[in-house]
Amino acid sequence: MQLKLFDDDRQLMLPQDLMEYYPSFLNRTESDQLLQQLLNTVPWQQSKIMMYEKEVLTPRLSAWFGSEPIRSGDQRPVLPWPEVLQTLKTKVEVHTGMSFDGVLLNYYRDNNDSVAWHSDKDTVPGLKTEIASISIGEERNFDFRRKDNHRHRYAIRLEHGSLLLMKGDLQQYWEHRIAKSTLPMKARINLTFRKVGADKIVSYT
Repeated sequence: MQLKLFDDDRQLMLPQDLMEYYPSFLNRTESDQLLQQLLNTVPWQQSKIMMYEKEVLTPRLSAWFGSEPIRSGDQRPVLPWPEVLQTLKTKVEVHTGMSFDGVLLNYYRDNNDSVAWHSDKDTVPGLKTEIASISIGEERNFDFRRKDNHRHRYAIRLEHGSLLLMKGDLQQYWEHRIAKSTLPMKARINLTFRKVGADKIVSYT
């Protein structure tokens, strides 16, 4: 579907060669059940990153499922695919026509959890990074901006059970974030299906 974005009072359109958004990829029952199952069964961890020469905890929990690390040097354990994620992966692949070999789960516990501005890139020049992102739980704004122009920030409200497909040159020219909020918020889990492979690398998102 054509993706509607909002910048102040303007309604914009992002070309479909960069993003596709499906607000009801999972129905309400599927989304509710998946949220509770992942909250109760995933061995969540809080990763550490270097910031200003200091080691700090990331403001969210995460888990990586696949056959190899998400990137070189990543300390998160590589977890085997449980049936629920394998089934979901197949559903995503059938819908998108793409193939994925790993999924990164991020658990935003409340309004204080976030992820800073970044882009997810592969290491092979000329290849496009394709990521299928499912959101369940609390709705959060997905902010993004062009790397060469920060004056305009656009936002998409990611709904419970939605699928956002990021593709094309998006990761090369744009960056995105989930910001903290002053409003109280409940749990949100984001599942990003990725193609890692032996010759690719992705960021900490």
